[in-house]
Amino acid sequence: MSQQAHSSSWPVLKRLLGYVKERKLGLVAAIIGMAGYAAVDTTFVYSIKPLIDEGLTGQDPNVLKWMPLFVIGIVSLRGVCTFLSGYCMAWVGNHVVMSLQQQVFNKLMAMPVAFFDRHNTGNLLSKVTYDASQVSSAASSTLVTLVREGATVIGLLGLMFYHSWQLSLIFFLVGPVVGVMIAVISRRFRRISRGIQDAMGNITSSTEQMLKGHKEVLMFNGQQVESGRFFGVSNKVRQQNMKMVAADSIGTPLVQVIASTALAILLYVATFEDIQEQLTPGTFTVIVTSMMMLMRPLKSLTQVNAAYQRGIAACQSLFELLDSEGEQDQGDKPLARARGHIEFDRVTFRYPTKETPALKEVSLSLAPGKTVALVGRSGSGKSTIASLLTRFYDVDEGEIRLDGVNIRDYRLSDLRRQFALVSQHVHLFNDSIANNIAYAAQGEYSREQIIAAAKVAYADEFIRKLDQGYDTVIGENGASLSGGQRQRIAIARAMLRDAPLLILDEATSALDTESERHIQGALEALRKDRTSLVIAHRLSTIESADEILVIDEGRVVERGTHAELLERQGAYAQLRTIQYGEH
Repeated sequence: MSQQAHSSSWPVLKRLLGYVKERKLGLVAAIIGMAGYAAVDTTFVYSIKPLIDEGLTGQDPNVLKWMPLFVIGIVSLRGVCTFLSGYCMAWVGNHVVMSLQQQVFNKLMAMPVAFFDRHNTGNLLSKVTYDASQVSSAASSTLVTLVREGATVIGLLGLMFYHSWQLSLIFFLVGPVVGVMIAVISRRFRRISRGIQDAMGNITSSTEQMLKGHKEVLMFNGQQVESGRFFGVSNKVRQQNMKMVAADSIGTPLVQVIASTALAILLYVATFEDIQEQLTPGTFTVIVTSMMMLMRPLKSLTQVNAAYQRGIAACQSLFELLDSEGEQDQGDKPLARARGHIEFDRVTFRYPTKETPALKEVSLSLAPGKTVALVGRSGSGKSTIASLLTRFYDVDEGEIRLDGVNIRDYRLSDLRRQFALVSQHVHLFNDSIANNIAYAAQGEYSREQIIAAAKVAYADEFIRKLDQGYDTVIGENGASLSGGQRQRIAIARAMLRDAPLLILDEATSALDTESERHIQGALEALRKDRTSLVIAHRLSTIESADEILVIDEGRVVERGTHAELLERQGAYAQLRTIQYGEH
């Protein structure tokens, strides 16, 4: 496993660098700054030899006069190079992260509904936030350290060899040992990084769960349960982080011990007479200073490994998501406006997470402009039929046709444009009421059309009583509105869309009796001249349907008009008796 993880680092890095291509200019400027920084440091060490051998010995007094200006100039140049490399690299890194976040966000939007049935929302949120920020450190600070400190190591080694290759060879006794150590630590870092990613996803998930179910937590005194759950996931992150710190803390001193061993050997070898004859005080000082200065970049290079491995692990996680298969849209048939003839032909379907089929050989037909109602107990498969029509899921067996054409043959966006959906689970966005009614098509509709739709949906009255009317921002998922008000906004949204096909999935479930009476009129207006599929829990709302289908355990067990089904005294009559206590 670890060998596989180690070998997969290069393809991931190569793919990440592909994102940098668009920001080549910034990268080139950053590399110039890094190389300049390393060159300045090397030049500074190089200047020690003339300072000692010529300036301090009095051979050339001019060296001492120029040295203060040289120091100020070289430190200023170092500052410019530091800013150039740091700023340009951060600019490149942040652009890379932004582009990755946008790709991940767009990919998540393009994933089928089945994908979200299998994946935890907290972990997906963690990919867009935590994983992307880890990539940022790999793409910016890590690369700065790798290039800048790497160039400094090469510059100082070159300087040492230039002055005394015999003494410099000592460094190469320790080089391979340091290399092997870094490789071993790298593999451990990558393993721990994956653990941290999973743990961070669990933290997001646990917090999200508590925030969404806050009322339930308070109601059932679940604070201790949630606190205990959160302690568990938070402790897991702490443990993983401590493993990372331990690996990092062991690696750095080990490298320093090995490097100082090389320095000790160098000091010992310098006592040999043959070596002493070739060494001037300036040369010896340059080599010892270079050795000492090599400690810092070597330390940085081992420390940067932790951030690099975290970034690579995060990249792998993001690339896995980006490479996963999105929603299938192989249809190429355009569809401007459907007539509205729907046929289910022996449709069988099972959810990806379930073993038993949700629908078994269901056949039904909706003529244009007619209303078909689906009734049955909870979990009988009524809402599944609506989800298959809009292709949130694809059928396993059988065929669904719209105007005589298999719905898979239509372009997905064209197919969904034919439907207006009013569901029991209304989702509203943190935006104004007007924008929620005209969601995703604000530019297509005038304010007058939005208000007209709201009036028909019996929403205009309560909207006008709000402080800012139609411009009132309603908070996340319409938190400031009642269930009935949210449902009426959803009906206004469907009204405005003016689609030829209408799906009402328990659309009046959140309404009180008075509101329902008003809205029934709105729904009648909405169903006019449209093919309507009505999923109902309250049987009183579907008595006027052209045909009623009773669904039980994924099968159609009865069909007919309200009067016919009552006469038959079967499943429909039984449901009605349960609901109304009628005989």
